[in-house]
Amino acid sequence: MNTWDQVATIQPLASQMISRSIDRQRISHAYLIQGQKGVGKEAIAQLLAARLFCERAVSADPCNDCMNCRRIESRNHPDVHWIEPDGLSIKKQQIDELQKEFIYSGLESNKKVYIIKGAETLTVNASNRILKFLEEPSKQTTAILLTENSRAIISTIRSRCQVIDLQPLPQNQLRHQLIEAGLNEKMAKVTSALTNNIDEAITWSEDEWFVKARKIVLQLFDKFLNNDSDVYITMHQQWLTHFKSRDEHALGLDLLLLHFKDVLYTQINKQSSLVVLDEQDERLNRAVLAYSNERLLAILQSIIRAKQKIRQHVHATLVMEQLTLHIQR
Repeated sequence: MNTWDQVATIQPLASQMISRSIDRQRISHAYLIQGQKGVGKEAIAQLLAARLFCERAVSADPCNDCMNCRRIESRNHPDVHWIEPDGLSIKKQQIDELQKEFIYSGLESNKKVYIIKGAETLTVNASNRILKFLEEPSKQTTAILLTENSRAIISTIRSRCQVIDLQPLPQNQLRHQLIEAGLNEKMAKVTSALTNNIDEAITWSEDEWFVKARKIVLQLFDKFLNNDSDVYITMHQQWLTHFKSRDEHALGLDLLLLHFKDVLYTQINKQSSLVVLDEQDERLNRAVLAYSNERLLAILQSIIRAKQKIRQHVHATLVMEQLTLHIQR
């Protein structure tokens, strides 16, 4: 996204807030941009940085053609610093290095911008270091913090930032964009239910791993529906050998969640919301008869809890065995 009008197609409020502050020359010294993965956080941060350094800007938009704009687009500008988690967190040492950079004036101007991805992963020590930046802001320095979970950021940091809330992309809009990109309608429907990130959805659609993942989840759903005694064998031999990382397990659980949600949607006459199962699928009809509303809600809650445990680094085998036991009850 190279203009605020382009941002407005998916994030109209954010586009209006930031472009208006640029027009009025009231750019904040610190922004906290929060929203789900794929809703445009990095694109907005990069566009704002480009406007701050653009040599030819005559409006809220950068020219996107000068040397500064091109270098920021390639993330090669010496005074625009991107900080990302080192492993699971952003550590004190990373912020210490940033502080050393900021002791000196900019290499080509007095302006400096730092963009922190995954700001919710800041360690306590790193958060305190960042807080010092925010408590003693320089007029020539702009901080842009990006996060999927602003509640994990200490309140003293949040209170010193202008908070920009990004909204989830409408599924219908995302689905339409994916179909325009070449995905078939079914794949577009499934991937748009799993992610707000167009590039990620397209990558999945072309990935044999994702195709196999869908087959394994459907097989497991079948086992649950038929109350098969070998469901644990499927879990160990299929699921646990295919899904390895935390992200992969979370994606598999999201797929499983969609199957049971489709059953619930059918029970409450919302067939238009079906994602992975079709009205003609005999499994769907049998599941509607096999599970009560209360049971389906309990299963959905169990899957959500399992995903939370995976994110909390609980051993995947234990999590999946417990989930299987809950669903099989």
